[in-house]
Amino acid sequence: MSVADEKRHLRERIWDLMCTSGIARFPFPLIDRIPNFVGAETAAARLVALREWERAAVVAINPDYAQFPVRFAALMAGKTVVMASPRLRAGFRVLTPQAVRGKERVAASIRGALALGTQVAEPPCADLKVVGSVAVDWQGRRLGKGGGYGDREVALLRRQNPNLPVITTVHDCQVVESVPTEPHDARVDIIVTPTRVVRVTGD
Repeated sequence: MSVADEKRHLRERIWDLMCTSGIARFPFPLIDRIPNFVGAETAAARLVALREWERAAVVAINPDYAQFPVRFAALMAGKTVVMASPRLRAGFRVLTPQAVRGKERVAASIRGALALGTQVAEPPCADLKVVGSVAVDWQGRRLGKGGGYGDREVALLRRQNPNLPVITTVHDCQVVESVPTEPHDARVDIIVTPTRVVRVTGD
């Protein structure tokens, strides 16, 4: 079986598990999405207690529903949020605290960020990256929805800041023993679930 086939099977297994167990939340269907999950707010609360979060002034966060609580928390904390447009079609949106004051909840949504954020082709240098995942393993190997956009974004941000911490928020059921990978696949440094924080130590 090819690596691509292994990835597809793992995605399908996670999507099916989340649906049949009642863990998945809107939007549906999960296929070809970073899944939203029950407990996303709790995972976000764990993330914002981390020292990496406290130190970050500029946070790059993916546009998926599961990371809405993280985007909202960042704006409420006075951080600048950098959000890639869906599938990187329109570059990036930069949301500054001054520009969205009083509109943080709207701005944290995908539609609100596209409307209220400033469009840029190249993102500003970030202090922290939060990425969504379909699955992730204990070594920080991450599986996205299959388009490669998350990997491209992490690679771009790490060229600007080689020491950039990368964090994913997922449900506990999305943490698996092993994720098949290819050379271009980005890894995460920290996994945050509704029940725990895992600092990845590598292979």
